[in-house]
Amino acid sequence: MSVKNGTIHRLSIVTAFAIAGFAASNARAEHWSIDGQNLTVEQVVGLARDGNAKITLTESAGKRIAEGFDLVMEAALQGKAVYGLTVGVGWNKDRPVFAMKDGKRVLDDDLLKLSRAFNSTSLRAHGAGVGEPMAVEAVRAGMAIRLNQIATGRTGVQSAVAEMYRHFLEQGITPVVPSRGSVGEADITLASHIGLAMVGEGEVFMKGNRIPAARALAEAGIAPLEPVGKDFLSILSTNALTAGQAALLAHDTAGYLQKEAVVFGLALEGFNGNVAPFLAATNELRPFAENTSGALMVRSALDGSYLWSPAKDRALQDPLSYRTMAYVLGGAEIATQDLTKALEIQINHSDDNPGVVAGASDDKASGQVSQYFIEGEVSGAIYPSAGFEMLPVASRVETLNTALVRLSQAITMQTIRFENPDMTHLSRFLAAETNQGHAFGAIQKPLVALLAENQQIGAQAPVGSIAMAGNIEDLDSHAPLSVANLSRILDNLYWMSSIQLLHAAQAVDLRKPGQLGAGTKALFEDYRRNVPFVAVDRIYSNDFSTGYRFLKAR
Repeated sequence: MSVKNGTIHRLSIVTAFAIAGFAASNARAEHWSIDGQNLTVEQVVGLARDGNAKITLTESAGKRIAEGFDLVMEAALQGKAVYGLTVGVGWNKDRPVFAMKDGKRVLDDDLLKLSRAFNSTSLRAHGAGVGEPMAVEAVRAGMAIRLNQIATGRTGVQSAVAEMYRHFLEQGITPVVPSRGSVGEADITLASHIGLAMVGEGEVFMKGNRIPAARALAEAGIAPLEPVGKDFLSILSTNALTAGQAALLAHDTAGYLQKEAVVFGLALEGFNGNVAPFLAATNELRPFAENTSGALMVRSALDGSYLWSPAKDRALQDPLSYRTMAYVLGGAEIATQDLTKALEIQINHSDDNPGVVAGASDDKASGQVSQYFIEGEVSGAIYPSAGFEMLPVASRVETLNTALVRLSQAITMQTIRFENPDMTHLSRFLAAETNQGHAFGAIQKPLVALLAENQQIGAQAPVGSIAMAGNIEDLDSHAPLSVANLSRILDNLYWMSSIQLLHAAQAVDLRKPGQLGAGTKALFEDYRRNVPFVAVDRIYSNDFSTGYRFLKAR
């Protein structure tokens, strides 16, 4: 394949990757071309989980990066007040960074030396995260996103910065980044660790080992970065790490929902449920995107199922947790799609402050606005902005969290309904004839505990803020918290689906129905190769763990 219309195309297929440091020496390299305009969530995930990535910046991207950097340096030469360049950052934004020489501002060697020193000092000053290191794939996702944003040309960094991101991704050098400490108005206290690794400070993961960054650069034959001008600010003042984690989770949530649709289909077969709420005709009566999408997922899983034929004792109206599943499942799917769309805006545009726009022209409409323009050997504008604001993504993550909590409740209610012989026309607690014990009477408790945990997590949409940095930074999105909540909710859902699947498969075995659906039959047969029918009481924790791993691997 090749690059067509600026879109990233894969040029080969990854055959394997190693989780620890992504050292996959036997895997073929996959080629990625970055243009700053068309990176998708799916491709971010591919780059994050590809330990042998080969990356090329398109020619147009390279040109834009160079033009953006030249504009920043031209602004400095002209004495423009540019936040993060000619003046400092945060509370110190009114303090000059560059010096005068012979009565004028010049970019001589002493000036550049001062700028480089300020850049390195600023990276150290912002290296202030807490907690265990972020997962390797999460840092790689963040670096892939930031490289693509740099390729827009609107960050103002030198080309060497883009090359460092490329080297790190290609050679499996992953900075050790603390997992916590960002308030979601750019991950400045976390992303700074990436910049520190680029200059040879801090630690990295490489070939499965945690080693000093300076050693990794030396072993890889990479010269340490010498950040200058706006480089440090563009490296640390970005939400790329949070966006990277959100991208991985959006992808993984979409995969989970496809699996849960089939698990639910098997549960409906075990319950001898009514398919009427999932008919296309039924859902066209009120065609929200949510229920039409969810109903299609269920019908696909049940293609060819005995449920499409009349059966004795089948209820006209099932419990609401079954009847409304198209809305619940589809609602989570639509929320995932909305998050993905928002992320693809985020990752294909600069979230810098200030924003650098080479070639922008001043229409002279406002004297206030005109001061942001630079005219000289390089022309354009450098705008103060709020590009670091993560609310569009954070709010969609929170919406998805709520949708997944509703799904958690539906799964819990559906599974508990299996206890009641009056509803199932099966044995109480799905006990086999050979089981004179408790059967599934106690195993609803972990399900309810997981539901309570998800309900508590899902209620934590962070809206409180504390004024910081001399009362300048007085609002926060706390997007990292929302993303962390999504991760916990999704993991809990895999456990819940494992418990649901144990019940569904047991009910199917007890009922001995006719033909299962195409999707549900494949799931049932694969599951039974891992978790056998419960003929007598046993330790169910092992079954839960096996089912959890089984579903994650599908």
